[in-house]
Amino acid sequence: MSAWFYILRLQSGSLYPGATADLKQRYEEHNTKRACRTTTLDPPIALVYSEEYETFSEARRREAQVKRWSRAKKEALVAGDLSSLRNLSKSK
Repeated sequence: MSAWFYILRLQSGSLYPGATADLKQRYEEHNTKRACRTTTLDPPIALVYSEEYETFSEARRREAQVKRWSRAKKEALVAGDLSSLRNLSKSK
């Protein structure tokens, strides 16, 4: 069974990370305001990033990791800008 870590761009411009076993169904739930309070109040405009994992617990760990990141790091991940992501990850 596979699972997904994903990032949605919301109408406000915010990025919303999540994890699911069924990416297509979960995205539909977000779009029809049946997924969570956040996307009910601030609907998604696009699925901007996803990674597939073998287990849901791996996808959930990735979600927890990325939720702690700054907006700049999340934007670099979405853009596929690995050099910026590395620079933003360095300790100050």
